[in-house]
Amino acid sequence: MRTLFLNPPSFEGFDGGASSRWPATREIESYWYPVWLCYPAGLLPDSKVVDAPPHKISIEQTVAMAKDFELLVLFTSTPGFDVDVKMARMMKDVNSKLKVCFVGPPVTTEPEKALKESAIDFVVRREFDYQIVNYAKGTPLSELPGVSYRKNGEFVHNPEGGYIENLDELPWVTKVYKRDLDFRRYNVPFLLNPFISLYTSRGCPAMCTFCLWPQTHSGHRWRLRSADDVVNEVRWAKENFPGLKEIFFDDDTFNYKGARTIELCKKLAPLGVTWSCTSRVTTDYDTLSAMKDAGGRLMIVGYESGDQQILKNIKKGATIDMARRFTRDAHKLGLTIHADFIVGLPGESRESLRNTINFAKEIDCETIQVSIAHPYPGTEFYDYAQKNNLIQLGASMTDETGHQLPNIVYPGLNRGELVEWVQRFYDEYYYRPKAAFRVVSKAVMNGDVKRLYKEAREYLNLRSKRKQFVADQAASGAAAARMANGD
Repeated sequence: MRTLFLNPPSFEGFDGGASSRWPATREIESYWYPVWLCYPAGLLPDSKVVDAPPHKISIEQTVAMAKDFELLVLFTSTPGFDVDVKMARMMKDVNSKLKVCFVGPPVTTEPEKALKESAIDFVVRREFDYQIVNYAKGTPLSELPGVSYRKNGEFVHNPEGGYIENLDELPWVTKVYKRDLDFRRYNVPFLLNPFISLYTSRGCPAMCTFCLWPQTHSGHRWRLRSADDVVNEVRWAKENFPGLKEIFFDDDTFNYKGARTIELCKKLAPLGVTWSCTSRVTTDYDTLSAMKDAGGRLMIVGYESGDQQILKNIKKGATIDMARRFTRDAHKLGLTIHADFIVGLPGESRESLRNTINFAKEIDCETIQVSIAHPYPGTEFYDYAQKNNLIQLGASMTDETGHQLPNIVYPGLNRGELVEWVQRFYDEYYYRPKAAFRVVSKAVMNGDVKRLYKEAREYLNLRSKRKQFVADQAASGAAAARMANGD
């Protein structure tokens, strides 16, 4: 079956499918590669990957493609699900014979909700590589592990199969990028542009309660590609993407084990490539040193919070002191850090948020991202929020343009205040002279002044929207209070 692998158009600038860990329209336009879709696409030579958002492919253009394919595989997200269903329905209207499969965390956790939509013929829960390939080659749904579908008016959920253990058997996603995507369309502000991302492993043994991927998709079992396979793909990418400035290893946690990281670094070093990766604060000095020597430049690090009790609540498996030591070591070696923080984690309070902002300024990483905590179905965080009645009924995860909004509230912290804390975090961090100078001087050095100007405009626009949301929430709360008092 001729197969279309689709990361669909959604909100303007929405990065919501495939390898995006926080489906949203971001402060600054960012696009990650559709890595998950590219693996099975590499096993089907006559398939095509369409990543609509970065390539500015419209809904109309996407719908028109339906007539050229027999199978549509659409990677969906919780915020984008309703829009994705409409897209699939429109494509079926163009081609009534088109079979539609949805993949991604929402259909793993709530397959029957997905199958109530007539536009969806079946879903594959968790990893979907071989199920899609085998279905496209003629295997009946009844014989495919992890598949859910309708039969005689009933829902059928096939038992799950095991995770893919031998990752070296999978194709190189970089060859699919070369075939179907324009690598210059992908932009992440803290990565060198242009960049390419790929995985060296799947799964994450960490037990963070909020993290969507290991709990709903890739699993906690850590499975590794061989160092030789990774190095060979990096070498091929270096030779086949003219102007490429950086490789990003987009694993759930790239350097989870020091020995494996050091082995891989020894083989990466002779290639002379610049690369970045994900990291935990538990990484020791020797591992960081090996990374730096092998061309490592930047790490995305999930600090999440600067409050020890919050870290305990989310089962982070790390302490504030570990985070301080890790940051000192990385900066001593000359490694750059993009620090991720989250507002609204279990137990959050004004005091814990103040602790986190102060901590972020203390460790002073080069760049930060502040996300709003979302209790996604299928996570331990979601179960906690449900049990404690913290999810606000009718509250959307995003605004009308796809930017994050909280759908969880705590005593004394309503939606408006949580959004206000996000903006306060950014303002206090980046409006420091030291931080502002660092951002500007880096842009000048890298020849990225034009990109910085564009990012600044996008950020200020979102800042204005956040302030309006906070004001609207305050006005709504005041009106509700007047009504309650009979005014």
